[in-house]
Amino acid sequence: MDGEKKSTTVFTSSSIHSGTESEQSLNKNFLNRTLFNEAKLLTDAGNVIAGDGQIILNQKFEKENENIFKDPQVAKFFENLYEESQYECRSEFDPDFEWTKEEEKKLLRKLDWRVCLWACIMFVGLQIDRGNLAQAVSDNMLDDLKITTNDYNNGGTVFLCSFLAAELPSQLISKKIGPDRWIPMQITLWSIVAMSQAAISGKASFYATRALLGLLEGGFIPDIVLWLSYFYTSQELPIRLSYFWTTLSLTQILTSLLAFGLLRMRGIHGMEGWRWLFLIEGLITLLIGLVSFFKMPASAVQTKSRFNKKGWFTDKEQKIVVNRVLRDDPYKGDMHNREALSFKVLWNTMLDYDLWPLYIIGLIAYIPPTPISNYMTLTLKALGFSTFNTNLLTIPYNLLHIITLLGICRLSDYFKERSLVSLIQPFWILPCLFVLRFWPGSQVKAWETFAVTTILLGYPYIHAILVGWSSANSSSVATRTVSASLYNMMVQLGNVFATQIYRADDKPLYKRGNRNLIIINFLVIGSIIFTKFYYLWRNKTKEAKWNSMNEQERYEYLATTTDKGNKSLDFRFVH
Repeated sequence: MDGEKKSTTVFTSSSIHSGTESEQSLNKNFLNRTLFNEAKLLTDAGNVIAGDGQIILNQKFEKENENIFKDPQVAKFFENLYEESQYECRSEFDPDFEWTKEEEKKLLRKLDWRVCLWACIMFVGLQIDRGNLAQAVSDNMLDDLKITTNDYNNGGTVFLCSFLAAELPSQLISKKIGPDRWIPMQITLWSIVAMSQAAISGKASFYATRALLGLLEGGFIPDIVLWLSYFYTSQELPIRLSYFWTTLSLTQILTSLLAFGLLRMRGIHGMEGWRWLFLIEGLITLLIGLVSFFKMPASAVQTKSRFNKKGWFTDKEQKIVVNRVLRDDPYKGDMHNREALSFKVLWNTMLDYDLWPLYIIGLIAYIPPTPISNYMTLTLKALGFSTFNTNLLTIPYNLLHIITLLGICRLSDYFKERSLVSLIQPFWILPCLFVLRFWPGSQVKAWETFAVTTILLGYPYIHAILVGWSSANSSSVATRTVSASLYNMMVQLGNVFATQIYRADDKPLYKRGNRNLIIINFLVIGSIIFTKFYYLWRNKTKEAKWNSMNEQERYEYLATTTDKGNKSLDFRFVH
């Protein structure tokens, strides 16, 4: 959750404005010669824009001004940057523009209604088509197609590998043509494949549709996050992401209720219930995809269309949207919304070792609950519950999941703490795994097993925290875009591993599988603790080097260093 500001380097004004007037002039001229080299800036107010883009504020200026653009030289610097990059909202940039808190609150409600709500609806489309397989198998789909649980696992692996392979290419396409065009295309295309699952006849067609769905759905989540970032500040975005992932559980509740009715259509026109499920839910997603072409503006200044000539905002509201986002992060305007990422940015972000602790957490954090979630309907069927009751019994854990997800995100936001709050997830899951592995009644006593799995799957999901954490510890809009994709790729890779933990030769108790999940859960705990101490150590090391310099040496460092972004000594990692 990147609402908390990273520590900003602040200089006292004495280093620039001390001594006689001639001494001040000499000192200022020296610093200007050094800092203006390679387009660096030192303003009359004592604020610095370093070569890597870091903004270093004079202590007096920061205390007196919430708006960084109150420094006219900083404002001019970014005005030129926005013009050079052809930033689509540059016409609304106004350093002196002001608005009231009441106006901003009213606008935020409008953004939530127009932007966040539709993002959640599009996520419904994703979750319907990637999550309804679990409901389909509760209707004897595996027996109808004559495929085994291992084939089912392999289908999950094929889907996730395809999803993983499409992640970065999808991000590159989205950045080139704009998420407002690419996302509706994605939804429309995968909905057609989702409907075609009604015609699968065996293992080969099952694998083929899984692969196509993965390829078309890959990159959707980072694409949506990128689009949301056009409208929300860094402090507002994490809470919206928690709403986003709350939609996942709400969708599972909705589709469980839909499945209760759709699976009863078995026999109509000679089709099994699961075929009707794929067909009708695919049609729902197709509708969402088609409407999205008209519901997703390219930016805050491009909400008018032939169908909505007035647009979403008044002229003043439009100006508020643009300027509040830029004052929160001036570099959100250093690329326009049809600009591709360079290979250099991709490569440098992949090699950024300071983000890899977060990628490792993403790789393993969600493995422990995933096999249990994937096998929930199969387990309940094996315990004697009917097809229809099985789908209804998946609702309670999703309701619990919503409460714990929102709760843990609020907790992290309140305490401005990522790592220690994130430990709640593995410590929640661990006792339930021990019960499933060592309790003799596991997979034997129906209602007791249902209760344990419901508690386990209602765990506080830390995905939104980690997405914001990785964004906060990246160093620019471009690297945030790539790091979001890399993090999500690691999550999907972890899901690939998770699909192979429960095997046919280990059923029905899955003792070996649950033992492995316990081991992995301990690794999750260790990785989160390691990440906490790693970032503390990195900050302490940087602080020591920074504090050993005098003011003159700090300016010279900023002017000459090859350290970029989060490698710069003035950057502090959140943890």
